[in-house]
Amino acid sequence: MVFSTLSDPYLQAAFWTGMGALALTLLLGTQIVYLRMSLRRQERLEQSVIAKWRPLLMAAVADVPPDQLPDLPRRERLHFLRLWLHLHQSVRGTASAGLNEVGYRLGCDAIARGMLRDGNRAERLLAVLVTGHLRDATAWDELMRLAALPDSATSMQALWALVQADADKALREMMPVLLRRDDWALSQVAGILQDAQETCARYLSDALMQLEPERLPRALNLAEALRAPVAPALLATLMHDDDAERVVAALRLANSPVLLDEVRTCLGHADWRVRVQASRALGRIGDRSDIARLQAMLGDTQWWVRYRAAQALIGLPSMQAGEAQALAASVTDRFAADMLRQVIAEREAG
Repeated sequence: MVFSTLSDPYLQAAFWTGMGALALTLLLGTQIVYLRMSLRRQERLEQSVIAKWRPLLMAAVADVPPDQLPDLPRRERLHFLRLWLHLHQSVRGTASAGLNEVGYRLGCDAIARGMLRDGNRAERLLAVLVTGHLRDATAWDELMRLAALPDSATSMQALWALVQADADKALREMMPVLLRRDDWALSQVAGILQDAQETCARYLSDALMQLEPERLPRALNLAEALRAPVAPALLATLMHDDDAERVVAALRLANSPVLLDEVRTCLGHADWRVRVQASRALGRIGDRSDIARLQAMLGDTQWWVRYRAAQALIGLPSMQAGEAQALAASVTDRFAADMLRQVIAEREAG
């Protein structure tokens, strides 16, 4: 009877489908159990590594490095490196030197170089951080290769590690690259270069003279973020540029009175963003003769222009105490008077 039932092709198909589904369910259940057991093993191993290595690393941070170090088995390496990095990112100054000494004694530099070459993405990112903290210049070629990858996170971390290893060489080789990598957030690039401002200013100044025009705004914004000086002659030229973005970037860096004539000309620019930055620049480098110019900007059609002009006017170095209140009372334009009073109130509120 069973055989005759299973001889029906439809029933046979249903039977084997059910058997397949049962087998897949058992396989999935086995996989879940295996993954959970594996996760628990990794958690126990991680706790074991922390218990074993944390006291030794803390002693190194306290400038009391242990005379003898245990071996670092392969299965403990990733957990150890994560712990080492966590402590590295928690300390500053000379405290990190002890961690680096332990790292080199255990061969973490060689381990990291191997992961840079052969690791998966997560392991490469970990290795880049380790290499950067160790300031290991022997991994230069691998870091340069990673810095050229289209993966923004990996390539930017590689840039950081290169700067840590040798800032002068890194900026000499990478300056053209970082000015062209639009996928690298400028704020993060500036953070990476913060400790190498003087070196960066030198190579950035050279690069500005050779950059194609469309790349100049990014370079100038980086110069602003790093407070790197830019030649006034270049800024003056850019303030007459046809591209509003380049004019805006130049005005943001206008900090010298020699640029006053160019800045004043920009007050009449057709693009309101340029007029905003020109007003701000006058607030930094203007004199008493600019009071009338900024007062005229209070009648601009754009709110941001009026606001920045009011800030610049009140903030002029030559503006005397009480003069701002008198100016607000004497202005006949209601919107201009309201803007001046708002800015005065903001300054008084601190």
